[in-house]
Amino acid sequence: MLMHLESWKVALDALRANKAKALLTMLGMVMGSACTVLVCTVALTGKQYLISLIEAVGSNLVYARVVEAGPGRSAVKSDEITLDDLEAVRTGIPGLREAAGSREASMSVVAGGREHPVNILGVTEGFQRIRNPVILQGRFLDADDMAAKSKVCVLSEELAALVFPGQDPVGMQIRIGDLHFQVVGVFRERVNTFGLADIHRETVIVPFPLMHYFFSDDVVRTLYAQAANPEDVPGITREVAQLLKSRHRLQAVYQVENLNGILEVAEKISLTLTIMLLVVGLIALVVSGIGIMNIMLVTVTERTREIGVRMAVGAQRREIRWQFLLEAIIMSGTGALLGILIAVAIPVALKPFLPTRLSVSISWISVSVAFVLTCATGILFGYLPANRAAGLQPTDSLRYE
Repeated sequence: MLMHLESWKVALDALRANKAKALLTMLGMVMGSACTVLVCTVALTGKQYLISLIEAVGSNLVYARVVEAGPGRSAVKSDEITLDDLEAVRTGIPGLREAAGSREASMSVVAGGREHPVNILGVTEGFQRIRNPVILQGRFLDADDMAAKSKVCVLSEELAALVFPGQDPVGMQIRIGDLHFQVVGVFRERVNTFGLADIHRETVIVPFPLMHYFFSDDVVRTLYAQAANPEDVPGITREVAQLLKSRHRLQAVYQVENLNGILEVAEKISLTLTIMLLVVGLIALVVSGIGIMNIMLVTVTERTREIGVRMAVGAQRREIRWQFLLEAIIMSGTGALLGILIAVAIPVALKPFLPTRLSVSISWISVSVAFVLTCATGILFGYLPANRAAGLQPTDSLRYE
């Protein structure tokens, strides 16, 4: 115990005597450990953010459309998805939380004396629960609107600002094509799909039965099925495809997909970037380890006479080795702690400037791994100088100038 206490005292005294050298040596360890923790934090945060975006579009979502044309084939009227197909999906597939359908068309509205093109979207009951839009004013369409075929609508935020600038649009009348609708609400997408989904910037949502005024059929362009559990999504995707095939001619082709593919691709990209950045962090640790080794080799040479004096008064070789190993451990451990503190402080400091949806998650496993790796690097590269110091001959060391 006395030997270890003496070694700690000597190691700390040696580092205090060479503060600038010790700090510069620790700098690489600080960067390496901080990089390791930050990489894991960015990867984990990015993955959770992506999942939240997908869930905002529609969690556990399966969607189906008829392929209207393709090489050597063309769709016919009987291939179209109908309300009967939607009902068959809702009642015939177990594990569904909700099912809905939509159909869109291009129309125009008059605002400020000018005609503006808009996207009119007819939706069935259950669309709101699946797509989960944010209601800014008023309400969304309900079951009574669907059953009564009420001429009511919900406007997108951008369209409401265009048609009713500076006014409360709820309760106002809007003309779409040849029909007049009463505005019952204003909405926006929970996450912006940039027009890639069926909701665009200037969209009017109306009850699906009213689409009969624009079309003479009950065709559903997009069928949505929402699984109750994430693990049911692949199975429900297959079941929806099989059900549609069984209800239509064999030559009909349907696009039945889910959002899991997007998530899998994003996870692969995230994993690749994480590995690349971790390699950079490990390279920083190795470089800093080499720096520790080089500086300590120089230190051993500079302190040769001191080592000889300690051996002459009875210090054993293992004590000398342990002293220099302790110096490496102290530098690498302190560098690891400083790097981890910096890596944890950066996300906390940036949190007020990040989007509200972006929740920063710090992996405490990565913190532990970074600390262990950094200390291990210090011990690994500090052993050679420590062993060299322990191998010096006392008589040669005392004569060294």
